[in-house]
Parts: sequence; C-alpha cells; structure tokens
Amino acid sequence: MGKPVILDHPLIQHKISLLRDKNTGSKEFRELITEVTMLMCFEATRDLPLKEVEIETPIAVAKTKVISGRKLALVPILRAGMGMVDGALKLLPAAKVGHIGLYRDPETHLPVEYYCKLPSDIVERDVIVVDPMLATGGSAIDAIQQIKKRGVHSIKFMCIIAAPEGLAALTEAHPDVQVYIAALDQKLNEHKYIVPGLGDAGDRIFGTK
Repeated sequence: MGKPVILDHPLIQHKISLLRDKNTGSKEFRELITEVTMLMCFEATRDLPLKEVEIETPIAVAKTKVISGRKLALVPILRAGMGMVDGALKLLPAAKVGHIGLYRDPETHLPVEYYCKLPSDIVERDVIVVDPMLATGGSAIDAIQQIKKRGVHSIKFMCIIAAPEGLAALTEAHPDVQVYIAALDQKLNEHKYIVPGLGDAGDRIFGTK
C-alpha cells in the first residue's frame, strides 16, 4: 500500500479546528464528525472501479459511468467510531455495517475486545474501518486483525486525528492497509492521549464524562 494519506483540504482543516475547541458542544461535535467523515470518504473511495452504462436523459441517450458492483462494509470501532458511521453511510448507503467493541485497559493501555459482529458476507467486501482517533494504534491494529481473521484482504482505515506513535505502529503491523488521516498531531502524553488532540472523542460525541 501507499503512504498514509493526510487529507489537508481547507474544509476538513476548518472543521477540525472547531472539533478541537473545548467549547464545542456534543450536538455540534457530532455534526462536525459527520461532515468531516463525508469529506474523507470522498477521497477514500477515489479508487472505486467504474463501468460504462447507457442512461436516457430528457434529451438523448448518454454513455456514462456507475460504480462497478464493488461491495463495501463499514466497521466502526466502538464506541467513538459510531460517530463516523452516519457520514460514511450518506455517501455509501449500500454499505453494510459491522461493529467491533474495544476498550483501553486503564493500567496497561492495551485494547480489550468485548464485542465483534460483522456482516456474514464480509469476506466478499472491501472494508473501511473507522475510528475518530488513532492514539497508540492498539485498537486499530486489533480490530483489523479480527477482520483479517475472517479472510478479508481489502481493508482501509480512516481516522480524523492521529498521533505519530499510533500511525507508526499501525503501518508496521498492517502495511497492506491504506490509512487516511485528516490531521497528524504532535505526540502522545503520559496518559496516552493525543496532544493537542481534542480530548476523548467518545465522551464528546455522546456527552459522557
């Protein structure tokens, strides 16, 4: 796969600035996550194959292109990844959605899996794994491994903010997975939070503390 793609479009960067603001409330935060995800999906699906069809317009018959039968699946990493599903489904309404539940052990900072439910035909689908934050990379690495165990070969990972440490760990563990990032931040702090980041994405999406 190619190098991680950092999507530095002005609209994305503007919305990320609003996401970072500690005064942005949950309603606006969710809406911004949806909007950023839609803009990111635009790039992450750039390589979808097309086929030519004939469409009858009000004026004439047009030879034009449609997506060529590629089946997709979205797999959010619970719970923050759920915030990105609506935005992705707006652009990819035929995609099926799986779920992988992971939480970070507060002592070891390692991911612990508590739930995994994937479409029965996931092996036939191109999978996009979504999670707003890529911190240590542990959750993303584990989630992708669970998907690979089902025989899936075409996997992309899409996150809004990444730490260099997590990005390095993910690309080393899964060099065959194309990664899409909206912002690459400075570092992880001693509590494994991204700096400057935006805090806990799950808490900000769902209004919990």
